[in-house]
Amino acid sequence: MMRVFVLIVGLFPLISFAQSDRWQQRVKYTMNIDMDVTTNRFTGTQKLEYTNNSPDVLPKLFYHLYFNAFQPNSSMDVRSQELGKNVINGRGDWDARVRDRISKLKDDEIGYQKIISLKINGVPQPFKYHETILEVDLVKPMAPKSKLVIDMQFEAQVPLQIRRSGRDNPTTGVRYSMSQWYPKLCEYDYEGWHPTPYVAREFYGVWGDYDVTINIDKDYKLGGTGVVVNAAEIGWGYDVPNSPLKPITKPKRTWHFVGNNVHDFMWAADPDYIHIVRKMPNGGPVLNVLYNYKPNDTKNDSAWTLVADAAVVALPYMESKFGKYPYPQYSFIQGGDGGMEYPMGTLLVGPGLGTVFHEWMHSWYQMMLGTNESMYAWMDEGFTSYAEDVVSKFYYKRSSLDAMKESAQRNPNRGLADLIPSLPNDHADAYASYFSLAKSGYEEPLTTHADHFNTNFAYSAAAYSKGEVFMEQLGYIIGAGVRDKMLLEYYNQWRFKHPNSNDLVQVAEKVSGIKLDWYKEYFCNTTKTINYAIDSLWEEGGVSKIRLKRIGQMPMPIDLQLTFKDGTTEMHYIPLNLMFGEKPNENPTQKREVHEEWRWTHPTYVVEVKHRLTDMTAVEIDPSKRMADVERKNNLLELKW
Repeated sequence: MMRVFVLIVGLFPLISFAQSDRWQQRVKYTMNIDMDVTTNRFTGTQKLEYTNNSPDVLPKLFYHLYFNAFQPNSSMDVRSQELGKNVINGRGDWDARVRDRISKLKDDEIGYQKIISLKINGVPQPFKYHETILEVDLVKPMAPKSKLVIDMQFEAQVPLQIRRSGRDNPTTGVRYSMSQWYPKLCEYDYEGWHPTPYVAREFYGVWGDYDVTINIDKDYKLGGTGVVVNAAEIGWGYDVPNSPLKPITKPKRTWHFVGNNVHDFMWAADPDYIHIVRKMPNGGPVLNVLYNYKPNDTKNDSAWTLVADAAVVALPYMESKFGKYPYPQYSFIQGGDGGMEYPMGTLLVGPGLGTVFHEWMHSWYQMMLGTNESMYAWMDEGFTSYAEDVVSKFYYKRSSLDAMKESAQRNPNRGLADLIPSLPNDHADAYASYFSLAKSGYEEPLTTHADHFNTNFAYSAAAYSKGEVFMEQLGYIIGAGVRDKMLLEYYNQWRFKHPNSNDLVQVAEKVSGIKLDWYKEYFCNTTKTINYAIDSLWEEGGVSKIRLKRIGQMPMPIDLQLTFKDGTTEMHYIPLNLMFGEKPNENPTQKREVHEEWRWTHPTYVVEVKHRLTDMTAVEIDPSKRMADVERKNNLLELKW
């Protein structure tokens, strides 16, 4: 088959990559807490070594006090109730986990964090509360390129489980899901301080090392961030499955965790945890599963066992696609209120594999890349959702092939089609969710601060679905294989450095040789939509002409596929002029012709092909359906002669 290529020399050739030198602040926490499981309160000491790697003098420090959100009339409480007044598709726009539950908490059910003392070199530092933010006015401003050590005493009460952290989970019965539990220093970066109040959305943290000692009732079993360094003393560590705790006469047992190069620390505790351990065949992290035992419920046991086994299968593929997992362990822990990611672990309400893969993939896009989720939620939740679908497809395909082999051996007379189970459709749910948002009238730009969306519906669909579509559609623009290379380069260049959206685009431009600022500007900064149509066809002098029309306000490059009577197909590729380049042929077995670029100012474009109209049976825009065209009905024209 003859292949036609038109060479367009990009203005942005591939160049060698340099590691970003963006400075990062650094923390080193040493904490010791004493937990009272009767009152659900604990006291703690915190020694924080803070390194100011910035060029700036810091006259203030800011801490997060997340538990203070779980009090009646808090910002989280009021915002939840206000958003719940919105009626979308006949229902209140509630976060179903929060609703108005905070307003009903009693004094012994609320959460709080109180600072008893805060000193530097023995000198008390003045501070004041702003609900979930603590502002510290340093007696002596912190100089650039310097360190200081902050000694703190604090006390806290664990709230009833409502959102992410808490006690006495109403669904699972887990006693303690301890996330956002300690006074946590806010991040300071090239934009300044980020003292983001805890209203609903997620987090931004400083990387560093954690040394955490937890004294708790002797019957409790714990899991969390880092490794248990006194596992032998306890008798129930991360290397031995479900071994009994060593008997002790003291009422409390001490658990000592160490986690390095992380930006948060989570732990969970329950006396009835069952512990499953898996070790990777060729080395790598220890994989742990901790879940609440249910008497005579073998299905529950099997489901959590599957989590451990699936993790072993999935990890090598995850690392090949997205970069190496660098930590010594990862724990899937039953707790929380759905699924929530933390360094080296996740809190899961149940063992669903989709949620398992999603929360684990946050280890890449939040724990290692660490974008500011208040400003770039779509770069974490969206890219994680994209990766979840990719990993799920791999896992279910792998599992299906294994099942097919077994079934074929047992049933040699069955057809292949009978043996193949239904597999997830790639990213289809994300596209459907985004289309619903785009047509709803509630959409806001992806650049909207996560807590400032007017509806929960718009935030969720934007951050998770439109963010996922961004990455899959990027593969349409630059080529899926190039996009995959870009993801690995993004990881290599920006892990542990808090990239923003411009950093992402620059990596994609360098890997692809294509300009992409227009893509971010249209798809992230606006709510303009994509809508292309096949307007008309005619023939002149043996040349068929196909007029395409841009109806939507966002321009895109176009893949136009022709199908002929003999069943063959041909791709006609029209680059967008703003790209200053073209994607490679994604299917070398298919003839492709590259046409002159489509200028974004022009609403129509005529494609000329050297075929008779009567030889064609179909003309289709984007047969891969990766372009987020909000009206796909006008993308296909079937010709019946």
